[in-house]
Order: sequence, then C-alpha cells, then structure tokens
Amino acid sequence: MLTLRGVMAVAPLGADPDEAFTRLADLHRRLLLDHPDATWISAGMSGDLEAALAHGATHVRVGSAILGGRPPAR
Repeated sequence: MLTLRGVMAVAPLGADPDEAFTRLADLHRRLLLDHPDATWISAGMSGDLEAALAHGATHVRVGSAILGGRPPAR
C-alpha cells in the first residue's frame, strides 16, 4: 500500500522561487481535496527557504547552509 504524505518540489534554477512555490501551494490545496492526510509540503533549500516557508513548506533542505557548498564537478 502506498501512503501519500504530500508534495515535494525544488524551484527551478534562475527562476523566481516565489512563483514556483505559489504553484506548489495551489497544487497542494487541490491535492488535499482528495487526500486530506497528505499534509506535507517539502520545498525550499538553503537559498530560498524563506519563500518556501511563506508558501507553507513543512520540510526544507538546508544542507549547504550547514555543510557549505559542494566541490566543483570534475
């Protein structure tokens, strides 16, 4: 059995995260109509977590804020 917990998204690089998270919040509201237990919104990373939280994120990923950036690809 699959249990739907919510939605997850990452804002597109170079785009306004506020627009992406507005769309995600709308999608989440519609999802809740058929899946009322799917309350999670996993969105936002270190660079845009404020925008994600403003749109209802319940989970954020802040790895680079804690661990620093990744080394350049080889």
